[in-house]
Amino acid sequence: MEDNFEEKAVEFIQAELIKATPSARRSIIEKFIMAALGSIPWVGGFVSAAISCKIGGDTKINSLQTQWLEEHARKIDQLMNDLAKVAQRFESLGEEIDSRIQSEEYLTLVRSAFRVWDNADTEEKRRYVGNVVSNAAGTRLCSDDVIRLFIDWLDLYHEAHFAIIREIHRNPGCSRYMIWDSIYGEIPKEDSPEADLFKLLIRDLNIGGVIRQERETNQYGQFLRKRPGGRRGPTSSTMESAFEDTKPYVLTGLGQQFVHYIMNEVVQRIEAPAHP
Repeated sequence: MEDNFEEKAVEFIQAELIKATPSARRSIIEKFIMAALGSIPWVGGFVSAAISCKIGGDTKINSLQTQWLEEHARKIDQLMNDLAKVAQRFESLGEEIDSRIQSEEYLTLVRSAFRVWDNADTEEKRRYVGNVVSNAAGTRLCSDDVIRLFIDWLDLYHEAHFAIIREIHRNPGCSRYMIWDSIYGEIPKEDSPEADLFKLLIRDLNIGGVIRQERETNQYGQFLRKRPGGRRGPTSSTMESAFEDTKPYVLTGLGQQFVHYIMNEVVQRIEAPAHP
């Protein structure tokens, strides 16, 4: 009986989503939908429980079960809405992406992305999941291995990290002082929790390969060593500020692609150069 409920659960959600995406390409988009649903373990259990309650008729369920159903009802509404939005974006990208969104390589990315969607605590992260699966279907600027890394970053980083990434993307070469001033305003004391957190966020993104200090390069893209300058004036008695204002920050090459795939809505399709 339980297996039958699971089957009905999947059929129910599938039918509802397909209704929201009228298209001659339903069978193609259906593969995307089922890959996303299959990555979220509670979906089948939720609809099974809802169907069970209806079939039971007079069967009373306790307050904890009711709360569980209500909470997941809100989440499944959001899931269905987000999946329908992605399916609509597929329509705007045209039939050229059909082979891509049916490929196992792409569906593997979809499953990973929607596991992140399920763990996300904010609408911002869930929106980014929609962006990455849409852009990965229509834009081939990097390999699927790199997109998997971006999905891992999406799971790993907090919205405070994303705010810093957005600011550096909007204003390449900005200092830590400029980043803080633009996002938060008033500068806190150096020994405050806010300063400690800001240093942690910058360090996370720096070590993770998302941002770096701006450096000069030669014609081959090689970074040039800084020439040591002569020391001028007395040595400072204090350590470098968390809000230092002379060292410019930029996104790395990976960081720029991360913004392209995660933070942009569907962009014009750009095919990567063919590789042997």
